[in-house]
Parts: sequence; structure tokens; C-alpha cells
Amino acid sequence: MSQPEGYEDPHHTGHVCKLVKALYGLKQAPKAWFDKLKGFLLNIGFQVSTSDTSLLFSTAQDKLLLILVYVDDILVTGDDSQRVAYVIQQLNQQFSLKHLGEVHYFLGIEAQKLSSGILLNQTKYISDLLTKTNMLHCKASSTPYCSGQKLSLNDSSPFSLPSLYRSTVGSLQYLTMTRPDIAYVVHKPSQFLHAPTESHWTACNKVLRYLKGSKSLGVTFTSSPRMNLEAYADADWASSSDDRKSISGYCVFLGPNLITWSSKKQQVVARSCTEAEYRSMANATSDLVWIQSLFHELGLHIESPTVLWCDNSSAISIASNHVFHQRTKHIEIDIHFVRDKVQFKVVDVQFVPSESQLADVLTKPLSLVRFQALCSKLTLQLPPSSV
Repeated sequence: MSQPEGYEDPHHTGHVCKLVKALYGLKQAPKAWFDKLKGFLLNIGFQVSTSDTSLLFSTAQDKLLLILVYVDDILVTGDDSQRVAYVIQQLNQQFSLKHLGEVHYFLGIEAQKLSSGILLNQTKYISDLLTKTNMLHCKASSTPYCSGQKLSLNDSSPFSLPSLYRSTVGSLQYLTMTRPDIAYVVHKPSQFLHAPTESHWTACNKVLRYLKGSKSLGVTFTSSPRMNLEAYADADWASSSDDRKSISGYCVFLGPNLITWSSKKQQVVARSCTEAEYRSMANATSDLVWIQSLFHELGLHIESPTVLWCDNSSAISIASNHVFHQRTKHIEIDIHFVRDKVQFKVVDVQFVPSESQLADVLTKPLSLVRFQALCSKLTLQLPPSSV
């Protein structure tokens, strides 16, 4: 620590200033603010969700009201517009609010109302990212993949601007919240943040060029009479050339709408393709159980059991076969977890042909035709003004 410029004491150079009041707030300030807000909402009849502590809800008078809090950004919604307006009025009496009306921009995510539902995208966020990386006027690409390229730890010379690489990959990771089509290709460069190379940066540039041509693409949500969950789980066995770990991918649909997805390297080395697929099924099942718990808490009925689609017959057989074999003892915990959910009819594991496996886009590079076909099935679309 050093004395601030203009306030140096030549006789006590080792002394520092004691702050009477922090200029930019304390680390505890967000927690104190949330505790105050939560206390007020609890007093007017809301409950804190045990599945997501930033979500508060009310089911009084058989009307569902939801409040989602991110520091000082708040979303309020429900199935009774009068109660929504009343809660906003109460909040405004207690706190100084800036009411922005219907949601159209929240934490970098744009919400656009369509005749069929809602489109979420991050067009402005992408434009800002392209400007930051000097790629705003680059040539657009039809796919985010570098053809024939497999990234590894020491595949080329070190990249000269590692801080630029890390900030770009971090920005791309936030972008995957509305873009499942780039989840896999962003996941790969993020493995090399500690030592990026020129080829890793080339892969990032390829993703940026793809985003240049698809800035307005986003995920859509439409109303549906059915409240059924289904998931697709897939894995790419031993795909990492550095440590031979596999890639897990899964996506979950509520009716026709894609609501969550994941592309992630497995933590341990799988000794077979079946094991890799089974670990991916376990990850998908865990997410399904969490979603079911959240919906049950909100009083929303979901058709059961939830169908989990997998394209590996051996992994499906293990889920329903109660005899342990010597070759599967090392994945016993995952086996018990999935089997329990199958036995209690929480999930129903079924076979899907590889050509119909939607989670492929989250685990491996694909041809242009298959990539575009899967993107359309993942309810990704452009806003009407961009079509």
C-alpha cells in the first residue's frame, strides 16, 4: 500500500490513510442488500426457493408470482398482471426503483416478443465483443469449427496476448447462455486459458467469424399445452489428445422448448465408450432431478417419467440391469444414481439413433449440413426482421 497522490506525508512515508467510508462500497454490500430485499419480500408473503436462492415466489390465491434477483437487477413476472403491478408498487414504496416496463434487455440478454412466443438473443453483446476484438468487419463463416483441427496443449507457438485470449474466451462463455450451437467450440479453447497458443486463438477467431454471420440468432420459447420434460445425453469418448478424457453433453427440453444444455469435459478418464456415455447420462439425470424439484416447489405439474434419450445400447442396458459386472464397478456411484431414478420412474432411459441424437452438437464437430439441421431442432432462430 502507498499514500495516494497529493496526500503524501514526507515525514511519515510508511503511513497510509485510514478510510472512514469506502468510496465504492464494501464486499459485504451485495449480501446486505439482498438480505434487506429478501426480508421485505418474505414479509409480504413470498418464499425463497430451495432450488435457487436468487428466486423468490408466491402461490397465494392459486396465482404464481416470480421474482428473480441479480444484485440490483430484478425481474418480476407472474400469471396475474394486477398482482405483478401491486408487488412492483410495494417495492417502489420501500426502495427507490427504476421501473423499466416489460423486459427487453437483462444482463446482456435481449428479449424480443414474437407472435409465437419469446426470442432470447445477445445481438448487442456480440457486436460489442466483435468491436473489442477488432473482428467487426471480418469475413463471416458458416460454421464455428476449424475443419480438421484438434486443439492440444502444445500444438503451436505461444500466443503473444494471453490476456486478450482469456477475456475473449470468458466473453464467449457468457454468450453460450443463449447460443447452444457454440457451447462445444467455446468449451474447447477454455481448456487452455493457462497457456494459449496461436492455434487456440485461431479457433477463437473462427467462432467470432461465425458469430459475425449469426449475430441475431437466439433461442425461442413458445407456449405449449404439455408440461413434459425430455433430455438427450451424449459423449465423445477419449476425445482429448492431452489426457484422453471424454466430453459430456446433454440438452433438456420442456415441451418444444430447449431450457438447459451443457458441454463439459469429464473429470476422470473413461475406460470404455459405455462408461463415457453413462457418465453423461448421470449428469443429465442430475439436472433433470433439479428441474423437477424446482417445478414441484412452484406447484407446476410435470408429466412423468421424464424420457432420457441415449444412443448407446450398452449404457441403457446397465441402467435397467440390476446385476453388477466386474467391468462396471468403477462407475458404481453413477450406476446407483441413475438406476435409482429409473426404478422410481423419475426418468425413463430410451434408445435414440445416432442420426437423431440432438446432443451431438454439444460433444463433437459436425458437418455443415448436420450442424444446421441440429441448430434448427434446438429451436434456434432469427428474429423476423433478420429473416
